[in-house]
Amino acid sequence: MSSLDHPAVAKVAAALAEAGRHDAAQGIRILPSEARTAAQAAEALGIEVGAIANSLIFKAVFPDRTEPLLSLTSGAHRADTVRLAELVGATSVEKADPAFVKEHTGQVIGGVAPVGHPQPIPTVVDTALERYPVIWAAAGHAKSVFPTTFADLVALTGGRPAGVGT
Repeated sequence: MSSLDHPAVAKVAAALAEAGRHDAAQGIRILPSEARTAAQAAEALGIEVGAIANSLIFKAVFPDRTEPLLSLTSGAHRADTVRLAELVGATSVEKADPAFVKEHTGQVIGGVAPVGHPQPIPTVVDTALERYPVIWAAAGHAKSVFPTTFADLVALTGGRPAGVGT
């Protein structure tokens, strides 16, 4: 099975097409090897690491519940969990383990896309990505990426634009 045939990549392509982003769905690129970090993806694409949208799933902890939170963070810096907690009104924002990520996205760490999840996930989109005319995001598998823009990431995810990096 090629990476394009991978079920998670197919779900991402379908979600992009359903959102009217047929160009992005058709633009899914399969890299020669897995790119589990922003630096690896940037190197494979020959671009600045800041133009990679890291899809990071966190556990947002509230007094009465815990829910997933997606931070689309520029690969040029790290997500500030204190800032993320402030933005969503959580008591804290914690690193999610692989099982939590898979449960809420249907995808594995290193290939989590901004779309194609079983249910919508509250999302914060890093405003540092706004400076790049083309942003690359994971497409459901560690070897797959797709081109997009800051405005499209916000629209596709229903995300909240904010500075989230350190």
